[in-house]
Amino acid sequence: MKILVIGGGGREHALVWKLRQSPRVTALYCAPGNAGIAQDATCVPLKISDHSALIAFAETEKIDLTVVGPDDALAAGLVDAFQARGLRIFGPTQAAARLESSKVFAKAFMERHGIPTARSRSFEDSAEAHRYCQQLNYPLVIKADGLALGKGVIIAQSPWSAAMAIYEIMERRKFGEAGRRVVVEEFLEGEECSIHALVDGRSYLLFPGAQDHKRAYDQDQGPNTGGMGTFSPPDRLLTPELEKQIRHEVLDRFIAGLKADGIDYRGMLFPGLMITTDGPKVLEFNCRFGDPETQVLLTRLEGDLLPLLEATLSGQLEATQARWKPQPAVCVVMASGGYPGDYATGKTIEGLDPVPDGVTVFHAGTRRSDGAVQTAGGRVLGVTALGEDLPAARALAYEGVDRIHFEGAQFRRDIAAKGLLP
Repeated sequence: MKILVIGGGGREHALVWKLRQSPRVTALYCAPGNAGIAQDATCVPLKISDHSALIAFAETEKIDLTVVGPDDALAAGLVDAFQARGLRIFGPTQAAARLESSKVFAKAFMERHGIPTARSRSFEDSAEAHRYCQQLNYPLVIKADGLALGKGVIIAQSPWSAAMAIYEIMERRKFGEAGRRVVVEEFLEGEECSIHALVDGRSYLLFPGAQDHKRAYDQDQGPNTGGMGTFSPPDRLLTPELEKQIRHEVLDRFIAGLKADGIDYRGMLFPGLMITTDGPKVLEFNCRFGDPETQVLLTRLEGDLLPLLEATLSGQLEATQARWKPQPAVCVVMASGGYPGDYATGKTIEGLDPVPDGVTVFHAGTRRSDGAVQTAGGRVLGVTALGEDLPAARALAYEGVDRIHFEGAQFRRDIAAKGLLP
């Protein structure tokens, strides 16, 4: 089979890395890819937003399956465009992807179908949002309605910070059209947990859990990012009893909601959860593989990823099983200095080869220039390790991090530390 992966980040590198291991894959392409992906696939210099060029490539090369990585491609209707030409593609349609691309739409879906989530209200008028926030207790959470690279969520500790958040999102348009509407919701206390499930419209296949680290700095300080690291499985947090509750209250109700609303959803569902004293509550729906969760999940997946993707498209997940390595995995993200704010690129990366046995370095924001691998984004690398236990995986990941150097590199030193708590 000929496979095309859409995207150029760490998630896409992990997908390419895993698909390359399939004995059925005869040719593997990635558009646009990055310096690391180029070691595992043929990179095609096409923009994710250029649907006609991507379709032309898929038709010319007789691509058998296209796998979409980024959320913005789904929101822009890339799946619909491919399907209209009879091309096989993995990912939800534009209408189904509204569950991620519009938090207002997702909130209404959750409330309609009894999926536990934070109490909230949405606003298109900034003055109304200001007045509403003056009536609430703090802290509270203000979210841009649309896609904002994981950064469109602001925790307001006071009426002043809420007013500034509304101004930045709705009036200054810090996140562009994503801030045309905002969701104001209650602040939930607890620990975050990520789950992934392949969904074929009728049933789902649940992956192991993972625990992400969204804040930029140690001890969960600083601004939100796209994710500074993750580990799997989070056994201390995601107990068998809690998983059963998540299946019943989130995933089963999600499937029932799809059927009730006539939504044909085929792809990956990645709900971000807050585990509260009242049980799990959905923070947001993501309609694609997570980043950096994909890096640890695919490191733990035994066997072939391709049949799982195919079963999703053909509606055969009920008859499909996946096997997982019992060893935990840890991913530490190395980012450019200043991320998630302003940062410089073009810094030469040293120490990528060799890495310790058991470590895989997934590239995110990298490019090759003048024979050297350079930084080309905010999140640069995802240094991922599999170990006999969580302390071993964590130590191995940081051993890999310590061998890699580029000017201004920043990373957290406490990734997976919460998994070691009693």
